Amino acid sequence: MRITVSHCLKKTAGIFPDKEALVHRDRRLTYKQFDQAVDLTASQLLDAAIKKNDRCAVYMEKSIEEAVSMFSANRVGGIFIDINHLHKKDQVHHILKDSGARFLFTTKQRLLQLENLMENCPELETVIVHGKGDTLDLFRLNVIERYQEDEGHNRLIQGVSLSENDIAAIVYTSGSTGKPKGVILSHRNLVAGAESVASYLNNTRDDRILSVLPFSFDYGLNQLTTSVYTGATCVLINYLLLNDIFKAMKTESITGLGLIPPLWLQLLQKEWNFEDFPTWRYLTNTGGRMPETAVRELRKRLPHTKIFLMYGLTEAFRGTYLDPDQVDHRPGSIGKAIPNAEIMILNKEGKLCRPMEKGELVQRGAHVAQGYWNDSEKTVQMFKSHPFPLAGLQFEEKVVYSGDTVYKDQEGFIYYEGRTDELIKTSGYRVSPAEIEEAIYKTNKVKHAAVFGIPDGILGQVPVAAVSLKENMILDENELIQSCRKRLPNYMVPVKVVIYDELPLNPTGKLDRNKIKSDFLRIRKPE
Repeated sequence: MRITVSHCLKKTAGIFPDKEALVHRDRRLTYKQFDQAVDLTASQLLDAAIKKNDRCAVYMEKSIEEAVSMFSANRVGGIFIDINHLHKKDQVHHILKDSGARFLFTTKQRLLQLENLMENCPELETVIVHGKGDTLDLFRLNVIERYQEDEGHNRLIQGVSLSENDIAAIVYTSGSTGKPKGVILSHRNLVAGAESVASYLNNTRDDRILSVLPFSFDYGLNQLTTSVYTGATCVLINYLLLNDIFKAMKTESITGLGLIPPLWLQLLQKEWNFEDFPTWRYLTNTGGRMPETAVRELRKRLPHTKIFLMYGLTEAFRGTYLDPDQVDHRPGSIGKAIPNAEIMILNKEGKLCRPMEKGELVQRGAHVAQGYWNDSEKTVQMFKSHPFPLAGLQFEEKVVYSGDTVYKDQEGFIYYEGRTDELIKTSGYRVSPAEIEEAIYKTNKVKHAAVFGIPDGILGQVPVAAVSLKENMILDENELIQSCRKRLPNYMVPVKVVIYDELPLNPTGKLDRNKIKSDFLRIRKPE
C-alpha cells in the first residue's frame, strides 16, 4: 500500500506524467502538472512557516484549485479541512474555530462574505486567496495571493517525514446534537479507502470519473483519492442543473458516476438510456438507500452498466457494497463488507445478531477513523474496543459503532433500516436538528423550537419546524424561513414551519419531541 496521500500523487505522476489527471471546465491538468501545482502551493505554505499538523481549511467551490490546496497541505505535513461551499458564515466560523485552523484557502469573493474572522477564529493567521487583483487588507490577517506558475516561486518539495498514522484530514459532519463535528482521518484511512473502492470498482487509468459530490463529503473526497490512486481522470463539476451532468457525461466520455439517491431520482425523471452514454461502465450510490423502483429503472435503462449499491459513514469512510451481479436479486441490500473491512451487527446485549435480527452496524478495519476532533466524550461513545478481542492480544483495537440499524439475511447480505438517533438525512447530508434550531433562535423572537425530519420521496427527508414565540412577539412562517435561509445552506432550511401558542414539555421540563412530532404529522403536512 502507498503510505500517504501525497506519496500517492507523487508516485502516480512518476508513472503516468502525461496522463490527464484533473478536468474542470476548459482547464486540463496532467498528473505531472497536478503534482507541480501541489509543489508550488506547498512552497507557499512553507514560506508562510507552516508546521507539521497545522490545520489548513479550504473553502471554495469545486475546482482544480480546491484539489491542489488539499494535497499541498498534506505534502508539507499539514491537515486539510475541506469546508462545504454551501456553508454560510456561521458554519464556516464554527469549523475554523473548532479545528484551530491556522491557514485558509479561499477566493476573494468568499473571503469578503466572512466577517469578523479574527474575532471568531483567533488561531487563524494566514489566508491564501485565489484569483488575481488587488491584495486584500481584511480582518488584520495575513492575506496573500496564491503563487502563480509564472512567478518563479516553484521548487521541488521534498515534503516532511510522515507515516500512515499521521492525520491527513478532518471531515466535518453533523451530529445528532450541536454543530458539525470533525472526524479525524489518517493517511492510512484515506489511502486504504481509495485502495478498497478501486479494487471492487476495478478502476484503472482508463477510467474517467465524474466528480459531482463535494470534497467535503467523504465519498466525494474518495472519488478524488481513488482517481489519484489508480491514475484515472477526475472530471470536476459544480452541479447546478441536471443538464450539467448529462453534458459532462457525453463530452468527457465518462466511465464512472457516483451520486446520492436524490440526484439519481432526479436524473430518472428525464428521458435517456444507455445509447446516450456509450462509455458509461459503472455507477455507484451512497449517502442513503436507493428505492428499489429506482434501482430497477436504472437496470432497465443501463443493462450493460454495473450498478454498485454502497453504504458508508464518515467515521469509517466506506463500509459495504453490493456486487452488481446481486442487484437484480437484492435491490434493497447494501451488500457485504468492502475489502479490508469487517462488518458486525450487534444487538442491545452486545451479541452478534442472528440472520434477520435487527441490530447496530459496527465496523472494524483500516478505514475506521481516529475519533472526533475536540470531542473526547463523543469519541468514547462511538469508537470503542473490539467487542470480541483475540485472546492474548496486547493492544486494544478500536471499532466504530455507527448508530445505524441493519440486519442480514441467511446468506449474509446486509439491509439498511434507518438511524437510531435524531439526525435528519436529506440530500445525502446528515443534518443536526440542533443546528437548525440554533438558527431559528437567532431571530430572538422564538421561545421554543423543535426541528425534525419528515419523509420526502426525492430527498429522503426534509426538515420541518414547530415553534412557539416569546411573549408579545410577532413572526410569521415566511419571515422565519427567510431568516433561516440567510444563516443556513438550502438543504437545512425548514420546508414548513408551524407556529404554536405553546409546545408540550415532558416531566423533566424538556421539549416533548415525540409528542410534538406526532401532533405535527397528525395535523399538518408540508405543502
